[in-house]
Amino acid sequence: MSERQVVSAAPGLLEAFSQEFDGLFSRRNQREGFRQYVAGLLLPAERNKTLTGLANTEPVIGAQEGRAQSLQWYVSESSWDEVAVNGRRVALLMNTPSLAPREDGALVIDETGDRKAGHKTAHVGRQYLANVGKLDNGVVSVSSLWADEQVYYPIDFEPYTPSRWFEGGKADGAFRTKLKIAQELVAQALSRGIPFRAVVADSFYGEDRTFRKGLESLGVGYVLALKPSHSWWHREGTIGSLEEAARASAWAGPKQAGAWLSVQRTFRDGHIEPWWALEVVAGPFGPQRLLRGVVVTTDPSTLPELNTWYLITNLPAPASQRAANSPLFVASLAEIVRLYGLRTWVEQSYKQVKHTLGWAEYQVRSDLAIRRHWTLVWCAFTFCWWQASQANTIHDVLFVPDPATQPITIPISSQSPPQKKRRIKPASQPVLASRPASSQGLARTLHHAQALLAGVLAASPTAAFSTPP
Repeated sequence: MSERQVVSAAPGLLEAFSQEFDGLFSRRNQREGFRQYVAGLLLPAERNKTLTGLANTEPVIGAQEGRAQSLQWYVSESSWDEVAVNGRRVALLMNTPSLAPREDGALVIDETGDRKAGHKTAHVGRQYLANVGKLDNGVVSVSSLWADEQVYYPIDFEPYTPSRWFEGGKADGAFRTKLKIAQELVAQALSRGIPFRAVVADSFYGEDRTFRKGLESLGVGYVLALKPSHSWWHREGTIGSLEEAARASAWAGPKQAGAWLSVQRTFRDGHIEPWWALEVVAGPFGPQRLLRGVVVTTDPSTLPELNTWYLITNLPAPASQRAANSPLFVASLAEIVRLYGLRTWVEQSYKQVKHTLGWAEYQVRSDLAIRRHWTLVWCAFTFCWWQASQANTIHDVLFVPDPATQPITIPISSQSPPQKKRRIKPASQPVLASRPASSQGLARTLHHAQALLAGVLAASPTAAFSTPP
């Protein structure tokens, strides 16, 4: 068997990261395509992460250049398995001690909707886009991510395909709702052996009884949000919703809190906020029942809309009969608050970082190409965490020793057709500095990855508990 051809090295730690995936690519131009695509996604967001942006060519005329066409072929036509690449990415995270998922983390379910014009792009349709907050033409995806107080990263994704794409509409056997996709993502995380204490999601998922039953059939715990208006059948004049239960509870201030329990939330910047949690005993909820209803707020007297959570969980309460018999983790009120608090990653870092990396900026239309683009975005996402785990200090991450005296040029695929030589200004060439620049930090890939990671850590929702909840 002949030896594999050597590819041009990617800048700094990106080369070591790329080598983890080399075994999944049978051709040299595929391995080079992976390096160039991920490196382009990590560049500063001065341009959109479209194919011409990744290849550093002009937006219109440059699309015909060889390097842009090479990336187009790589993501649309080349014969590599994006499912295997994502599996290798997850395995890399699980095998990195500082990043490996632990049992006290949460599996967060989230959906993303992005505007897309026209009607030819796969999965596009007029539907509710959560990012936009209204009905519009676009593409929606559902994703799962593992999170604790220190680290979070995506696991799997699946696009939602509107019913208009199916011959039988919503009655078609191949049609799947977002709720069904979310349940499948949870099952997929279990099949990967990813540990977590509970599934966490917003009220879109918490309000659906079928979704909750699906999670129970998988044998997993959950902490899901409910709408303030969530109610149950009740006699007239009795409590019929979590909000009514919270307003009817005795509260005369912190020193006369009644059934409210004080919960201290410690944030990464060091400040501590006193929150209050109420175990609701009404309707179908109670610490001795199969379901528990919890209201969490910063002010029990006013229940401010932005700082009040209405939660439902199947995790057994301490000292309850279920605690002795259930295979699920026993969760105090403080633990329930901690678990749902991990969902803050979605709003404060996850969405911002993945869009900075170009999640919605693909210039392809087929289902395969879109899935490949998203997989490569998540590879760039993972690199932001992985490169920090490989260095003892931030200085080692930013300033990777390089004996070479010349700048390293991001490789262009060897499969690109020959192009006419033309004069290019030096500043337009995609170059990574080989040593610290005169200004602060390094330019391009490694600098941007570290900046992304620094932003993620700065926005961490809470610090880890010093003792078990």
